[in-house]
Amino acid sequence: MGKDYYKILGVEKSATKEEVKRAFRKLAHEHHPDKGGNEEKFKEVNEAYQVLGDEKKREQYDQYGTTFDQAGGGGFGNFNDFYSNMNFEDLGDLFGNMFGGGGGRGRQNRGQDILVDVELSFKESIFGVEKELSLTKNQACERCGGTGGEPGTKMKTCDDCKGSGMRIVTQRTMFGNIQSRTTCASCGGNGETPENKCTTCNGTGTEYKRSTLRVNIPAGVEDGNRIRVRGQGESMGSAGGNGDLYLQLRVQADKRFERQGDTIYSVKRIGFTQAALGDDVMVETVDGSVKVKVPAGTQPGDKLRLRGKGVPSGRSRGDHIVIVQLVTPKKLDRNERKILEELNLREV
Repeated sequence: MGKDYYKILGVEKSATKEEVKRAFRKLAHEHHPDKGGNEEKFKEVNEAYQVLGDEKKREQYDQYGTTFDQAGGGGFGNFNDFYSNMNFEDLGDLFGNMFGGGGGRGRQNRGQDILVDVELSFKESIFGVEKELSLTKNQACERCGGTGGEPGTKMKTCDDCKGSGMRIVTQRTMFGNIQSRTTCASCGGNGETPENKCTTCNGTGTEYKRSTLRVNIPAGVEDGNRIRVRGQGESMGSAGGNGDLYLQLRVQADKRFERQGDTIYSVKRIGFTQAALGDDVMVETVDGSVKVKVPAGTQPGDKLRLRGKGVPSGRSRGDHIVIVQLVTPKKLDRNERKILEELNLREV
């Protein structure tokens, strides 16, 4: 009788290809023999994935059900068949994680990335600013310049990798011995090591210390934006390159303004007479106060557009929209009340 591959992987028949892969990886980790798991169960899980992870085989399996093997669907009745049909590309990430490698994909050694929060005022986010940051991190050793050797010392061929910068690592798996190439830990892939180690960093090429860095924040950034500064993360010295520095931007709110894309909005309160007869009023913008003409007959909620006073974008700038808010007097003296009664300004 054929096997229920869906049940083996613990997924529904409607499961997507990604859900099938996630289920397989979880069970493969759990049952892998090198991690103390059940080898037979591991084979069964792999067999199920080789069918359900392949669209054509899965279609045939769904069509013929428990007679999938007899229908020529490519079932794996024994382990040798399974081994010869296995898609190792799908398993690359799995084995890379298990054995500490990169799944067959070379990866350059580099230091850790760093993430720091940077606070900006609203105006700084609009026009950009240069910020000075103080960071404590692993940096290239000043004495040896990151080489790991005493100044003036000669370099020699690495004893471990014989100058190739790479080492062949053999790992025992249930499929036999698997060889992989990894960066030499002794020389960091350089193929050379110093004859005399640096007395400051003891040959690591790095030292942990505090330093200052000036970074430019471009104009027009928004709250939550992240900026990458290449090569300003932690250093690996002679063992590799630097990581990157990421700036997480936090823009402080400004009660005078609200931003939507490249447009800035603000509210201007005016009196009844100003709205009816028109007036020139001063309006706050990110460029400072500017004089704005309020047309006669302006209504509450009307918008006055100040072109080019918004957020910079490329070679141009967005606009600043002023929303008019009409202020109705709360206290009137006798003469003011009499004048308004005589005007009898009612909507007709």
